[in-house]
Amino acid sequence: MVKSKRMKKEILTDLWVYELLKEANTELSPQGSEIKDIDDALKSASKSGTGKVGFPEYIGVVNDFVLVVENKADISFHIKRTANEVICNETASVKNYAVNGALFYGKHLAENTNYKKFIVFGVSGNQKRHKITPVFIDERGSYKELEDVETFTLFNKKNIDEYYTKIVLKEQTHEDKTTEEILKDAQKLHNDLRNYGSIQDKDKPLIISGILLALREMEHKGFSIDALIGDQTNTDGEKIYEAIEKNLKRSDVSPQVKKDKILSQFLVIKNTTVINEINGFLNKTPLRHFTEFLYENIYKNIKYINSAEDYIGRFYGEFMSYSGGDGQSLGIILTPKHITELFCDLVNLKSTDSVLDPCCGTAGFLIAAMHGMLQKTNNPEVQKNIRKNQLHGLELQPYMFTIATTNMILRGDGKSNLEQEDFLKYNPSKLQEKGCTVGMMNPPYSMGSKDNSSFYEINFTEHLLNSIVKGGQVAIIVPQSSMTGKTKIEQAIKDNILKYHTLNGVITLNKNSFYGVGTNPCIAVFTAGEPHYKNKIVKFINFENDGFEVQKHCGLIETLEAKDKKQHLLDVWFDRIESETKFCVKTTIESDDEWLHSFYYFNDEIPKDEDFEKSITDYLTFEFNMIMQGKQSLFNDKK
Repeated sequence: MVKSKRMKKEILTDLWVYELLKEANTELSPQGSEIKDIDDALKSASKSGTGKVGFPEYIGVVNDFVLVVENKADISFHIKRTANEVICNETASVKNYAVNGALFYGKHLAENTNYKKFIVFGVSGNQKRHKITPVFIDERGSYKELEDVETFTLFNKKNIDEYYTKIVLKEQTHEDKTTEEILKDAQKLHNDLRNYGSIQDKDKPLIISGILLALREMEHKGFSIDALIGDQTNTDGEKIYEAIEKNLKRSDVSPQVKKDKILSQFLVIKNTTVINEINGFLNKTPLRHFTEFLYENIYKNIKYINSAEDYIGRFYGEFMSYSGGDGQSLGIILTPKHITELFCDLVNLKSTDSVLDPCCGTAGFLIAAMHGMLQKTNNPEVQKNIRKNQLHGLELQPYMFTIATTNMILRGDGKSNLEQEDFLKYNPSKLQEKGCTVGMMNPPYSMGSKDNSSFYEINFTEHLLNSIVKGGQVAIIVPQSSMTGKTKIEQAIKDNILKYHTLNGVITLNKNSFYGVGTNPCIAVFTAGEPHYKNKIVKFINFENDGFEVQKHCGLIETLEAKDKKQHLLDVWFDRIESETKFCVKTTIESDDEWLHSFYYFNDEIPKDEDFEKSITDYLTFEFNMIMQGKQSLFNDKK
């Protein structure tokens, strides 16, 4: 009976690992290989050391790496180490422990095949509580233990070479080098705008946006850098402004009132005297210097990336976040690209969706949504409709509205439905007539008060929920404090939200997601127009460990592990796997609860024997120390 249960657990682990491999698009064969070199080697790979046949649970080749997976159902049989903390290679350990067995197979294959690189995995447990440990082995049998992972996403054809370069070799990829160059370019241009123009923070992105639009006219002979000669009759700023006007017309920005609003913001380029006069140090106007810099570093110097739009977009995003022109003093905080892309995944964005961002800032959510929807269809007519009719944004600040429109043009259009409007003064029923099925929002932060309760983030949330069609998905990113309902007004809004809408889940994010701002954010996802029924199960996830880390001089940087951690998050979010409560708690809610993982978390991990033994040992050690210090009275019976 015991043996039967153990076999059943082993089979369930095998099936769970198979699903993980399948989801990661990593094709490995169970119990053997169709590759002759590997198959021949396995004929003498018995873990008992008899020289007979032996098969790992899964084996295969991805690019030029041999991958081996060895499973154990019980997590306590994950790895066995020697007294010196190295992986034990004794026969009993090889047979009974996942990592030890995987390492044995990897070394055997290194010795008996022509392959040079092996990544083996010891996997133990089940989908809810498990460990996946990769180990790299070279052709000489030398091995290197690597950080545990949650999925096999990093080991498919798309990611494994990057994993090898970054994690095993500890080297930069071409993409890393490009990002480093972009950061340096953004910093230099930011400094030049300050040094040669004394430009205000909010005007820096406008000047860069305008020059980028003007440079697009070079393709149509409507603009030339050589024409920027510092002439005071027809200034460099006037020439750039004329090129901007042509490009807006070419991009079909309409109606005219919208085009006029945008052009009025670009007047700073021709009306700022200091950047239109020849600078003695530069021997040219600062405007020409800025234009040459952007042309040389963006339009000409496209390194490692095939798409110029990608490079331009990445530079523009880095410059925007670096420059400080994001309106932080107004409560406006730029949403990082990895968050805007995560929104698209969490709401399961489809090519037929229509998206509204009522506080669109620089249009980060709309750009992510546009690219996400375009990737899900090859039909040119559907793609055209996405750009023209399925992206809607509101932005109150005139200069941010201009930047958002420019950003959409630079990223491939989609600007036609942006409006300069005050979201809170916009009738939600009228917005609902746009037929938007998805809402995404990063509202202004920390602007609400008892005297001005309309600016509470939770009020923005309710207003957006009322603006989306029934059954639509709404995702917001807000400070964690807005999910607690500190004031009576906020509490009343939370209560009202549940009367008319459904909370699906809240994800606590990395505290450095908005690096340098000092906000602890979370993502909340709702279904609009459907009342939250009492027994509805809601997910609360702790995603603070998201694979992003702060690096000196670079800010928040994505590590390779971020892909793995994001895949695990989505697996849990869409109920593809179960998770420990330290990552995800599923529960019913009340409106006066704090809608955060930390509020609902409980430890569901069963203590191990060694945990009990350690507690007893710690107590006995403490008691002995106290007695030796003459404090035995602490342990006398109080009676």
